[in-house]
Amino acid sequence: MATAVLAFALAAMIVNVMPGLDTLLVLRTSIVQGRRSGLAAALGILTGCGVWGLATAVGLTALLTASQVAYDVVRVCGAAYLVWLGTTALWRARRKSGGGAAPEPAVAATGFAAFRAGVGTNLLNPKAGVFYMSLVPQFMPHGAPVFGTTILFTAIDLVELAVWFWLVSGAAAALGDRLRRPSFRRRMEQVSGVAFIGFAANLLADRP
Repeated sequence: MATAVLAFALAAMIVNVMPGLDTLLVLRTSIVQGRRSGLAAALGILTGCGVWGLATAVGLTALLTASQVAYDVVRVCGAAYLVWLGTTALWRARRKSGGGAAPEPAVAATGFAAFRAGVGTNLLNPKAGVFYMSLVPQFMPHGAPVFGTTILFTAIDLVELAVWFWLVSGAAAALGDRLRRPSFRRRMEQVSGVAFIGFAANLLADRP
């Protein structure tokens, strides 16, 4: 079991630090809205990962590959949500171009919105469920309890993700504090908006 845990931790770490949608969301939110909102987005992503891990432990994620309809429903809903996030970011960038920096929204409001975005982008991404379903069995020791081992692996993945997002949000927030020019944050909204729409297109083209 110890060998399996170490091997899974290493594999999960490699996957977690690769550039992707979750890291982009934390990065963009931390730069534009500050570290607190970036961490709220990270907490939302971790919540979604926890749900996917639990679903894998009880065998629910198998439905995503066994049922084309189930996979397509989650895939289309996820793509639509990403398009909404992308167009919203592009609209904010255009709206801010008319003058100085826009007034900062309330911290609680931005924090909840960031958390909601983190949960939404993760739970509506069937690739996250397939990730757990495909990766965990490869490191499952022979004869080990499936439920308990899956929960253990999920907890390891969540801890690694939490550390990674903590580092990303800190670096991104520091960058955002140093580059307070409205033009920089507006450009960040534009880039992230296009990227979100690109992720949506990739998700629509995906097949289980």
